[in-house]
Amino acid sequence: MDQRLSFLTLVVADVEASARFYVDGLGWKPELHAAGEVLMLRMGERIILSLWDRNAAEHEIGPVQSGGTPPVTLAHNLATQAEVDAVIAEARAAGAQIVAEPRSREWGGYSGYFADPDGYRWEVAHNPGPIGRIVLPD
Repeated sequence: MDQRLSFLTLVVADVEASARFYVDGLGWKPELHAAGEVLMLRMGERIILSLWDRNAAEHEIGPVQSGGTPPVTLAHNLATQAEVDAVIAEARAAGAQIVAEPRSREWGGYSGYFADPDGYRWEVAHNPGPIGRIVLPD
């Protein structure tokens, strides 16, 4: 099996609320939007973030846990601390709950967190180390 990830699928309570947040609020462009069913967003050259309606997901994959903080975080890495602050401000303006204001971290970087409409945590980070540079666009 190739070492790669093609789709990251998150089960959401309301696809249209997700569309309002990601598309209308953050200005992201959908690759596919089947109203009430799924919203797919290109996240890179070969990766799609898929936001899948809970009822449709459970029909295919079985019961989905709910309640509390979802046991996954998503990260958006940037080249500077100022860019982190700007993206957190953009998320706040789009209606995100800021769960951790940006600050210097013990691992040497700078990051903050926001929650999307379903509570998924997005880390917005500046990682000055080699692994942080790998994920930055050219």
